[in-house]
Amino acid sequence: MKYGLIGEHLPHSFSKEIHAKIANYVYELHEIEKEELDDFMKKKDFTAINVTIPYKKDVIPYLSEIDENAKKIGAVNTIVNRNGKLYGYNTDFFGMRALIQRLGFDFSEKKVVILGTGGTSNTAIAVAESLGAKKIVVVGRTAKNGVITYADLYRLHTDADFIINTTPCGMFPYPDGNEKIAGTPIQIDSFPNLKGVADAVYNPLRPNLIMDAKERNIPAEGGLYMLVAQAIAASEKFLNESFESKLTDRIFHDICTSKENIVLSGMPGSGKSTVGKILASLLNRKFVDTDEEIIRKAGKEISEIFAECGETGFRLLEAEVIARVSSEHQGAVIATGGGSILRDDNVRALKRNGRIYFLNRPLENILPTADRPLSLDRTALKERFEERYERYLSTCDKEIKTVESPEQTANLIMEDFFQ
Repeated sequence: MKYGLIGEHLPHSFSKEIHAKIANYVYELHEIEKEELDDFMKKKDFTAINVTIPYKKDVIPYLSEIDENAKKIGAVNTIVNRNGKLYGYNTDFFGMRALIQRLGFDFSEKKVVILGTGGTSNTAIAVAESLGAKKIVVVGRTAKNGVITYADLYRLHTDADFIINTTPCGMFPYPDGNEKIAGTPIQIDSFPNLKGVADAVYNPLRPNLIMDAKERNIPAEGGLYMLVAQAIAASEKFLNESFESKLTDRIFHDICTSKENIVLSGMPGSGKSTVGKILASLLNRKFVDTDEEIIRKAGKEISEIFAECGETGFRLLEAEVIARVSSEHQGAVIATGGGSILRDDNVRALKRNGRIYFLNRPLENILPTADRPLSLDRTALKERFEERYERYLSTCDKEIKTVESPEQTANLIMEDFFQ
């Protein structure tokens, strides 16, 4: 390996795709077990590498020199091999600072709360100090060495101005958490003075903490921009050259659109599947129909599920499928069932990695059919439309008034998605 990334678990990493857009070198993802790290570092069989969890501190003893930023932070994420000597840097600092500046957060004379105590937390502390924060509060599971607990955070620091999350809460493959880790690190409602939230988690694109903040109109963003900015800074170290400042924005936009799902909502018969298949073909993306996924999972038609389990049973099954599809797929086209947006957790799951387009087809152009249990006839169809219309509008990112040709509708969606 000449260039690449080392870490313990890397299936979720975007780094290979990002570096492919920066410069003309082959960048590899190389998973290393803890007992293999010593041999790998002593062999020095690489030109330059990035380092991620859990080795950002473990690699330090193998380095000949460490730059001042990395020394201060106590973590290294970039190593360059120069004639057998290893030089360590921390480009996460530049990445996180770029994210904060992109969001327009003014830390001067403000209280900044940093969640987590690992290497990225140290980076966030250094960035907050460099941007003039008046008070920096670091929060962990246990109180030690100036770190406070979450209980003390809620007791003493609910007046925080900004929050930076450096924990893995909300990260793929457990965006809603599991038995070991929570789906969100804090409850945003407890911090009434918040002016902004940044999260180092970049997969999903919008982790729960960011969704919580945005629902309260608090400026917030996940870690993808940070990841791109630090990768460019690392590549400058790799190659000993500088790149134009606009490169970060360009690559961020390219990666974001390539990873973001196009989600179609709307009434049964509004053309979601037809338009979705056209979009998937035009964009060379995977097409996923959540109703078809439900049928596959249940082994029976939707009408049979309704007959046996009722609407409540169907909606529970639908929520399971949407949670899985939304987490597993990035850069796909997803057609949803007509009532999927009735549940808040479905909407949240779809928006973590997607943009929702409401296909607003005139009711007179929608035909009732026997395979739609809640829209069997014209009267039922009209009732469903009236019940759901405001919900479709409030949950979508963009309303698309469908035109006669599904190809034209697909083009309208693409024009908005790639603008």
